[in-house]
Amino acid sequence: MWQRIQTLYLAIACALTASLFFCNIANIVGTDGIVEHIRYSEKLIYLVLTIVCMLTGVLSIFTWKLRLLQMRLAILTALLLLGIQGVIVSDWIANHNVMVFSVTAIFPLIASILCFMASRKIFQDEIMVRASSRLRDTRKR
Repeated sequence: MWQRIQTLYLAIACALTASLFFCNIANIVGTDGIVEHIRYSEKLIYLVLTIVCMLTGVLSIFTWKLRLLQMRLAILTALLLLGIQGVIVSDWIANHNVMVFSVTAIFPLIASILCFMASRKIFQDEIMVRASSRLRDTRKR
């Protein structure tokens, strides 16, 4: 399971997603100079999407025997991560004058790319397995 590159892609994507629980999304600097930190876990939409992404990501890692399900879960995780990124972009558009976003705001985008790369590798493995089983079937005849 861990020797496959797609598992490493998915594990890194899950680690990036898990790091969102502990990071600040943005800082708000008030007129009096006081800095207020906004965490991902403080806003409900970020919290729910992050938990769902973590669950689907971990589930896709451990469904390695069912490659088609693993591929679908990886794509679902990538789409959910793009949803988080969309919410971040909409927050940025609404509050770009007030909020200073941290570098962790691009973690969902990076994790989404890793999930798409993992799904492509899973698909390539499935093609290879089907081709080898087709070759075995023709030898038996």
